Amino acid sequence: MRRSPLAAITVTVLATILVLAGCSTEPIKTGASSNQSAHLRSGPQTANVTTPAIRPVADNPTPTLPVTVPSVGTGDVTVRSADRIISLDRNGTLGTIVYSLGLGSHVVARDQSTTFPQAAGLPVVTGGAHQVDVEAVLKANPTVVLADELTGAATLNQLRSAGITVVVFSGDRSVNGAPTLIEQVAAALGVPAAGKTLADRTRTEIAAAIKKVPQSNPRPKIAFMYLRGSLQFIAGKDSSADGLITALGGSDAGADAGLTTEFTQITPEAMINANPDVLLVMSQGADSVGGMDAVLKLPGIAQTNAGRDRRIVQMDQTELLAFGPDTGAVITALAQAMYK
Repeated sequence: MRRSPLAAITVTVLATILVLAGCSTEPIKTGASSNQSAHLRSGPQTANVTTPAIRPVADNPTPTLPVTVPSVGTGDVTVRSADRIISLDRNGTLGTIVYSLGLGSHVVARDQSTTFPQAAGLPVVTGGAHQVDVEAVLKANPTVVLADELTGAATLNQLRSAGITVVVFSGDRSVNGAPTLIEQVAAALGVPAAGKTLADRTRTEIAAAIKKVPQSNPRPKIAFMYLRGSLQFIAGKDSSADGLITALGGSDAGADAGLTTEFTQITPEAMINANPDVLLVMSQGADSVGGMDAVLKLPGIAQTNAGRDRRIVQMDQTELLAFGPDTGAVITALAQAMYK
């Protein structure tokens, strides 16, 4: 899913999958994957990022404004003040970037996915299904709102009508795209130098994390599953997950199985045919079906390599597909949970 949910994700994952839930699905038609037991951990694992979520590259840098920047769907937008910032993003990526740029003191409210401690005391302006509470946003009196393109158009128009500057960013999220998004946010807030520093650090950390991932031939087949109760999907070609899977030294079980859409609803036969070696899920998704043990009991999974060795890795959705400044740390945490 390049459009992350909550995606997360994203891109975002949640919105993309909810759309796909109403579409017809395609069966997975490829065969079994190789046995990867020698170098993969068995049993359920939880990947935890151990570095702080926020590591500012500057101490409250002074924005150089006004600045005119592109905004998805509306053309160029002029930002005249970054004194009071709100970011709206299903994965919390934009909020993480703002704080990592050193502008956390300018943030006056948060979305429900911005959960790191530095933002915990701020009023929350999104609710169930990430719906934006326009009145709450207006009450916070922002001078600029940063939003991903999956934020409702009607909501953004209401904010614009109230005289608020709104900058919309692409929902495409990926390992390689993280530094670019950082630079775009920094440009919109008038701190391009801090943006370059943060983007360069992110690129360096991603490269270092990938270099440390064990490599094997053949590569383990990894299936990213999106779960929300009865909604059960497997990621396919061009999802946000495929680049992450590649960074983890694996091959995308969904793409290998011939899936040409970002997400496809799975059947027991489909999962058996895809036969992943590892299942990758968001913790909240696993919880929605009763936890990781319950995921392993879903129809068809017990007959896969992953199911036989109970090989499932979960990670919080605000980290797994956020693709922000901590992308390198996410890759490291997942690799440590996956490999012996």
